[in-house]
Amino acid sequence: MSKPSVLFVCVHNAGRSQMAAGWLRHLAGGEIEVRSAGSAPADTINPVAVEAMREVGIDISDALPGRLEREAVAASDVVVTMGCGDACPIFPGKRYEDWELTDPAGRGPEEVRGVRDEIRGRVEKLVAELLPDRAAH
Repeated sequence: MSKPSVLFVCVHNAGRSQMAAGWLRHLAGGEIEVRSAGSAPADTINPVAVEAMREVGIDISDALPGRLEREAVAASDVVVTMGCGDACPIFPGKRYEDWELTDPAGRGPEEVRGVRDEIRGRVEKLVAELLPDRAAH
């Protein structure tokens, strides 16, 4: 069986989707292919998001915001959107989830930590669904 793949999409690909991608890489241990993109990518990743993830031992400082491409959606099993609404193309047979999360842009460290922790819980649930055999051990 091939590895499941997940694409995280938010508007700027600088905060929420990058934190989610960081969590998924960390929690899935390479057993899930991870992608992230933005409908209108920022120039740089949000430094408060980078710091919030560093606090839990995950380094996303080298991540670069990327543009959402149809190919990335087509190649992913699960597409998780975070506030980008209709910008994400729909392909039949894909699983789509919309996570309503506060945009960390312009927020202070306390609020961003709350978003980070909420994302962790959602990513843990996603890993358990995509890797059921692993959760059983």
